[in-house]
Amino acid sequence: MNKVFTAVVYKEKKLYVAECPETGTASQGKTIEEAIRNLKEATELYLEEFPVKKHNHPFLTTFEVPVHA
Repeated sequence: MNKVFTAVVYKEKKLYVAECPETGTASQGKTIEEAIRNLKEATELYLEEFPVKKHNHPFLTTFEVPVHA
């Protein structure tokens, strides 16, 4: 059985970081695709040790704040 998880990806210096908020796993890569592929592997390994029976997808949104330079 497959379950769908969320990947949050952002760039940090020269690497892309991918995080899964449902499991707390994270990984990185030189490209977005590599970061997600590494996150998938890290999450699979994590779930072998700590199975998740039920999970909720996080609600993702954006917000704006003033920034004074």
